[in-house]
Amino acid sequence: MKTTGLNYRHLHFFWMVAKEGSVTRAAERLGLAVQTVSMQLAQLDQEVGKSLLEPQGRRLVPTEAGRVALAYCDQIFLLGDQLQDALDGTDTGKMRLTVGISDSLPKLIAFRLLQATQQLGQQVKLVCLEDEFESLLADLALNKLDVVLTDRAVRGGGGLRVFSHLLGESDMKLFGVQRLARRYRKNFPASLDGAPLLLPTRNNALRGRIDAWFVQHGVRPDVVGEFEDNAMLNTFGRNGMGLFFASAALRRDIEEQFNVELVGDAPELREHFYAISNERKIRHPAVEAILSAVHGGPFAGD
Repeated sequence: MKTTGLNYRHLHFFWMVAKEGSVTRAAERLGLAVQTVSMQLAQLDQEVGKSLLEPQGRRLVPTEAGRVALAYCDQIFLLGDQLQDALDGTDTGKMRLTVGISDSLPKLIAFRLLQATQQLGQQVKLVCLEDEFESLLADLALNKLDVVLTDRAVRGGGGLRVFSHLLGESDMKLFGVQRLARRYRKNFPASLDGAPLLLPTRNNALRGRIDAWFVQHGVRPDVVGEFEDNAMLNTFGRNGMGLFFASAALRRDIEEQFNVELVGDAPELREHFYAISNERKIRHPAVEAILSAVHGGPFAGD
């Protein structure tokens, strides 16, 4: 088998120095002498035939070649950590799944999707991280995540080699606390003209469709709040600040958890749910379980 000839110990020292910006600080973290680290960096430069670090003021920063090497090191040593987690899991019998959840995705939908991982023969340990869509995609591309759950597909033509898998979709319903529901339920949706509405921000995949739906029905609601985080939006809705849309698939959960009532149906409005995966030769069994989720399962409406 052909090998690169790289000494990965030398590569790890380069990675640490590039992160710390100093041989001294990296040596302290590694518990080694400064001369030892410096000598092995020099040996790495000889191995690759070019300098990977250069001084910039008091810091050491990657050269152009060093920046390329650093990007690979990020993946190499992250995968090393994941390998260690996987090996540790052989003792406990658990499989680790690191999931990125878009802040715009309803948390109850995320829960239903992840339920599929609990049907495997091996127990799955979930590590769930919430962030903005673009940040999650970057982490996925660096193999920091196994999968991203979100409400939008990745646009084509980007530099990231990640792929969108439509898991399901659901039409929308409008909810509100009892006093608001009773007031605006009659003559819905015409009743929404001037009604207090809580909406996702304009960078949300659903927002454009909601605005178009208002235009279609000739109503101009009073938008009293816009939210990036879906859970925050629902919290304000539960406390009576305004009416809010939610997936039909979640009707019972929404009514019970937030003590709200149905105002009306908006079948023309549909919310989509995606799993975003990267290009891996070894597919994660728990990711496969999520991708196999059927439309009539976690998204069956009431």
